[in-house]
Amino acid sequence: MVLKQVIEVMDVLDAAAVTGAAVKELFAAFSDVAVSVKRVDGAKGFTDFIQLLIPGTSGKTSGGQSPTLGIVGRLGGIGARPSRIGMVSDADGAVSALAAALKLCDMRAKGDLLAGDVIVATHICPDAPTEKHEPVDFMGSPVDILTMNQHEVSAEMDAILSIDTTKGNNIINHKGIAISPTVKAGYILRVSPDLVRIMEMTTGSLAKTFPVTMQDITPYGNDVYHINSILQPAVATDAPVVGVAITAESAVPGCGTGASHEIDMASAVRFSVEVAKEFGRGVCRLYDESEFNRLQHLYGSFKILQTQGRTADDA
Repeated sequence: MVLKQVIEVMDVLDAAAVTGAAVKELFAAFSDVAVSVKRVDGAKGFTDFIQLLIPGTSGKTSGGQSPTLGIVGRLGGIGARPSRIGMVSDADGAVSALAAALKLCDMRAKGDLLAGDVIVATHICPDAPTEKHEPVDFMGSPVDILTMNQHEVSAEMDAILSIDTTKGNNIINHKGIAISPTVKAGYILRVSPDLVRIMEMTTGSLAKTFPVTMQDITPYGNDVYHINSILQPAVATDAPVVGVAITAESAVPGCGTGASHEIDMASAVRFSVEVAKEFGRGVCRLYDESEFNRLQHLYGSFKILQTQGRTADDA
C-alpha cells in the first residue's frame, strides 16, 4: 500500500509556506536514513533541495557491491503563489519521489530491507514563477536546470528514475503513468523490457510508453523545444536514465491547481519501489550493456548531446 504515503506527503506539501525542513520532519522517525536539506537562491527566489539516502543491506554505503538507484522528483515548483493558490500539477514529481522514499523507509522499519542503496532527491518551492509554453503554460523555477542537476543527480547513482508531471502536451493521451526509452550518454535506447514487465505488474494494465526526441535529451537553454524537463538528469550523468511520466488525456498546464491525482501518483510510487527492489538485487536492467557498447563501437560517442553543442564561433 502506497496511497497512504502519497496522501501524507501531499498533506505536508500543500501549504503556502512549506519548506524543506518541514518535509525532513516526515522522516524524523527513521534514524538510519540520511536526510539533507539545502536552500539555494536563484534569480527568481529560492528553493530547498532535499536528498535522502536509504541504505541497503549490501549497498555501497555498507561496503557492498549492490547498485544504487536514484529516484529524482523533477519539477519547477510545487506552487505558483501568489498567482495561483494551492499545490500545482507540477508538484506531482516531488510528491511521488518523496512518497516512494517514505514507503521505502517504512518498509525498512518493518524489516523489509532492500539490497542496494536508494537515493531520492527533489526540491521544495511553494512560490515558483510560471512561464509560457505550448500548448499550455509550464512552471518555471527559481533556479536553473544546471543547479537542479547539481543538487539532484549524484555520481553514486548507477541508474535514475526521473519522475515528472508530463501533462502539458497533446502527445501523450493517457491518464496514469508512462515510461520513456532509456537515455544514456546521448543515446536513446530501447524501452527496457524489465521496466515494461514491472510496469504491467504494478499497474495491472498494458505498459504505456511515450516518445522521446533528440531535443528532449539536450540541455535546456539551447533554444530548441523540449516536451518538459523529465530527461534533463540525463545531461548530467552517464548512468542510464528513464523518465516516469505522470500523464493525462488532456493538456493540463503545469501551473494548474486541483489537477493532481493521488491514484496516478501512487502508480508512479509502486512502480519506483518495485524497480528499487529488483535493481538493487541485480535482476532489473535499464539497458543492455553489450548492445550499448556495440552502438558506440559502430557510431561513436553522442555525448555532445549532453552539452550546449557548438557555439556561434564553431558553426
